[in-house]
Amino acid sequence: MSGFGWGILTGALMASALAGVVMHWAYQRLVLLERRTRHAERLAEIGSLTGGLAHEIKNPLSTVQLNLQLLAEDVTPDNPAHSRISNRLSVVQRETSRLRDILEDFLRYAGRLELERRPVELNQLLEELVDFFAPQAHVQRVQIRLQRSPTPITANVDPRLLKQALLNLMLNALQAMPNGGELMLSLKNHNNRAVIDVIDTGTGIPADVLPKIFLAYYTTKRGGTGIGLAMTKRIVEEHGGSISLRSDLGKGTNFTIELPLET
Repeated sequence: MSGFGWGILTGALMASALAGVVMHWAYQRLVLLERRTRHAERLAEIGSLTGGLAHEIKNPLSTVQLNLQLLAEDVTPDNPAHSRISNRLSVVQRETSRLRDILEDFLRYAGRLELERRPVELNQLLEELVDFFAPQAHVQRVQIRLQRSPTPITANVDPRLLKQALLNLMLNALQAMPNGGELMLSLKNHNNRAVIDVIDTGTGIPADVLPKIFLAYYTTKRGGTGIGLAMTKRIVEEHGGSISLRSDLGKGTNFTIELPLET
């Protein structure tokens, strides 16, 4: 066979091999997409079922709370067991209220987030949040400061949900400073992304806890539901952003939110 013939044969073999690779890649891609679709459908189904279950639990729970209140009103002081019955009713009422709060938090977390986006100047949003939060911080002897961006930074966000996400971080910071301290919010533009830092001088977070901090229902606080930080992460990611943190025991914690800017 001449050199020209060998060239044609080699080219044909190479084209055939390349076509095989492309077809294999396309097939693998199709299988992966189908698997992801089934997984997403399954998650949606589970979300719908759990949300419905939570609603079904919530309705009889309201009836239980109402009847407990009526029972408490029926127990009169002249009853010899008044004190004991009242104490037990009080405990059950408190626990049913806590269960209702947990269900409310779950429904907010598991429900679909409908973002009402609009262009928002983030310096102004942070100022409003600091003004709102300052009285609560003052009561706990926490000094709150805002480090504004020197130039306006506008992002296409849902201001109500973004404030909720930041407020969760600020409340978390307050709880980490039971003896007072300093809470700082700062805003800057970095690589066409808005960067918001929420920094406290609190107790810090142990290294073994850091990987779990954004997990739903994980909490180290007595009476906490473990939804706040998980909800913050979800809100940030729904905006196409990301959240991270650094923490030093005995020195404090720095949560960093990055959001894409309006284009």
